[in-house]
Amino acid sequence: MSFTYAPALESRAVVDIAPSYGLFIDGEFTEATGGKVFKTVSPSSEEVLSEVAQGSAEDVDRAVKAARKAFEKWSALPGAERAKYLFRIARIIQERSRELAVLETLDNGKPIKETRDADLPLVAAHFFYYAGWADKLDHAGYGANPRPLGVAGQVIPWNFPLLMLAWKIAPALATGNTVVLKPAETTPLSALFFADICRQAGLPKGVVNIVTGDGTTGAALVAHEDVNKVAFTGSTAVGKAIARTVAGSDKKLTLELGGKGANIVFDDAPVDQAVEGIVQGIFFNQGQVCCAGSRLLVQESVQDELLDALKRRLSTLRLGDPLDKNTDIGAINSAEQLARITELADSGEAEGAERWAPACELPSAGYWFAPTLFTNVTQAHRIAREEIFGPVLSVLSFRTPAEAVAKANNSQYGLSAGIWTEKGSRMLAVASKLRAGVVWANTFNKFDPTSPFGGFKESGFGREGGRHGLEAYLDV
Repeated sequence: MSFTYAPALESRAVVDIAPSYGLFIDGEFTEATGGKVFKTVSPSSEEVLSEVAQGSAEDVDRAVKAARKAFEKWSALPGAERAKYLFRIARIIQERSRELAVLETLDNGKPIKETRDADLPLVAAHFFYYAGWADKLDHAGYGANPRPLGVAGQVIPWNFPLLMLAWKIAPALATGNTVVLKPAETTPLSALFFADICRQAGLPKGVVNIVTGDGTTGAALVAHEDVNKVAFTGSTAVGKAIARTVAGSDKKLTLELGGKGANIVFDDAPVDQAVEGIVQGIFFNQGQVCCAGSRLLVQESVQDELLDALKRRLSTLRLGDPLDKNTDIGAINSAEQLARITELADSGEAEGAERWAPACELPSAGYWFAPTLFTNVTQAHRIAREEIFGPVLSVLSFRTPAEAVAKANNSQYGLSAGIWTEKGSRMLAVASKLRAGVVWANTFNKFDPTSPFGGFKESGFGREGGRHGLEAYLDV
């Protein structure tokens, strides 16, 4: 006898989405200079959620001027006073967490249990954490009386819209900077709701400005001559373009880019625990995670046993309505991203890898891709080299720890890795040889505001989170 799950839908009634939104500049919502708008849709249903203003270079200039004007007073506040605003924002986020979780699920497509249990708690935690640093900057290790940079131009992605906002805005405000933020074109709503939270918290006008739009809006922000700091999370290709734009200027830059994380399973690893970590590593947020464990390296002696257990576990994953609390796999964020995932998965088959996916009925509307794994993969395959940014796992094998390290490091990226073994000495020995910014041991995709995050090689440079995340916003 098998038991099925009854639908457990989270109510949409907790969110009041307006039919249209303007730009948030100098503490007020305002129309874009050219009057242009674009639609944001729900990936799970293709329903139009709202119309959003398309910011232009003129709008970016207005926002930067507002941030520059606000900087003088904001940076002059004692750290303890800035901390009060950050604490207030954190508390309001907690109070409105259910509303924000539903909003994020509607606009992004990820399951409600992820936005509710992972994203929103971490968003609040980042503001709480950096509020604690605001009056302790002299003790952060960057010298006495470190100074803020000025205006920070921040461009964030669509995979964790509100969390990436928190990663950027919380340390910037704690260190005395003001902000102009450009959210992703496909997920602008939670940033606009955050603008309302800033007003609710009484944040001084101009300290946080939000300009929505497409890539041209982000490019105008990056190139603006009065921006002192650029922070970007997104694709490696766009990151390279940003680096070229700011080259030769005095702008401080941090880039958190793509990844092709290796999840290494040794023969002494507890199989069931490793399987759960593999699933968390690649199918969390539909694999749309820069640090996803998209390459599974398994020691040959346990490969068959592990793959059998992994396939059984994938067969239990539930794909469907992201607002259903039972859903494990939600919608892909956009038609464009779905097309990229599909093309790369098809290339895996064309190049000779063996494709497997559990029996899975995809909804008729929206953007969906079944959880998929490939075996018989070599390091020459595109699916083993290129970032797919979807629920696709490539499986490779190894015989010795040295071979595992060599294969893990054989990538243009260097953002994350995972190690599964019962031997602490092996964990430390292998981790020290991996060229990855974050290495998890017997877990994966675990985040904490006190811990720095960032990568090597084409995964970018600079660190976000922890004490290290302060440095990017200080003149040191």
